[in-house]
Amino acid sequence: MSKRPWGYQPRSERPDPNWTLDPQTQAVRAGLARSGFGETSEALYLTSGFTYSNAEEAEEAFIDETDHFVYGRFGNPTVAMFEQRLAALEGAEFCVATGSGMSAMFASVACLVKAGDRVVASASMFSSCHVVLTEILPKWGVTVELVKGNDPSAWAKALSTPTKAVFLETPSNPMLDIVDIKMVSDLAHKVGATVIVDNVMASPVYQKPLQLGADVVMYSATKHIDGQGRVLAGAVLGSFAYMQEHFLPFFRHTGPTISAFNAWILLKSLETMQMRVEKMNASAQEIAEFLETRKEVKSVRYPGLKSHPDYALTQKQTGGAGGTNICIELNGNKKDAFAFVNRLVLIDISNNHGDSKTLITHPASTTHKRLSPEVQAEMGITPSVLRLSVGLEASVDLIKDLTQAFKS
Repeated sequence: MSKRPWGYQPRSERPDPNWTLDPQTQAVRAGLARSGFGETSEALYLTSGFTYSNAEEAEEAFIDETDHFVYGRFGNPTVAMFEQRLAALEGAEFCVATGSGMSAMFASVACLVKAGDRVVASASMFSSCHVVLTEILPKWGVTVELVKGNDPSAWAKALSTPTKAVFLETPSNPMLDIVDIKMVSDLAHKVGATVIVDNVMASPVYQKPLQLGADVVMYSATKHIDGQGRVLAGAVLGSFAYMQEHFLPFFRHTGPTISAFNAWILLKSLETMQMRVEKMNASAQEIAEFLETRKEVKSVRYPGLKSHPDYALTQKQTGGAGGTNICIELNGNKKDAFAFVNRLVLIDISNNHGDSKTLITHPASTTHKRLSPEVQAEMGITPSVLRLSVGLEASVDLIKDLTQAFKS
């Protein structure tokens, strides 16, 4: 039986389309770089290092005078495909994948600041982000000011003095507070600040921070981008100048690198991300409307509901999409919240979100437990608050599960 030699070369690649591709098409084909074997699926390159034809080529690679991978900590062909594909979806000049969402968040800010610098951030955010900004950076001599809400005068006051970076989490985790990205970006740019947006809760499907005036967008790709509970990953996207001058030097020497295998999983996940997130968003809207009718519920915070204080801004900023998470405050206390969660039979108890399976968690005792009761209260996280992350199950089954848990 004849065998193709290892050096087999397929026919030349076809020319690129001469029209603008739809995001769903980009999610399948952007950044695709086939090897000489012409594989259909993206290749998985499990290697830590790379070789050179001669010493001169190695020297040129290390001073970026030639396009050649030099070390797995800096880059990898599989990782590069994921980065280019996500950059195409986001409309960014450059993307760097990281090992986790928090490594992406930390590196995106840390690469900009030094002792004596100042950072302004939205007050409502994920607990680990809060710790980075209010505990770790101050140890470096960085001043951090938090701004609550969307009052332009409050943001203008905070940005009336020199500021190096502005960090926004919108919608916030878990309370789903919305920050006006364009308003804050306009104010921040007047003082020369770089605006970084944590876009995890909205996902690349429904919110484009770079188009709204932000300079940098970051993700925990663990969530909607993989969205199937398999791998940890993060990503930072921005201009070529930001990446070359600030992010890449920090990234290459501190090493928050993603594995090639995880990047390969994310490549395949991007192919279905839009369909998954659209389905999850539609179900979340239906479930949020159902929850508003329940007497056991004190309040429902969901940006797609007219009752949300920033409903009008949501219409402008995400096209009206409320997202896949719902914040529920029950009538009762922590004991009542635990009892309700424990009665669920279909919905899993988990602190993850953006997953294909519907998950529920009690933020005060899990994701935001690290924060003091005073900070939790300031964010609106009471002992009876629950975060529901809606997955891909039929919404009718999810509503039945919630209903029986209420009735019990």
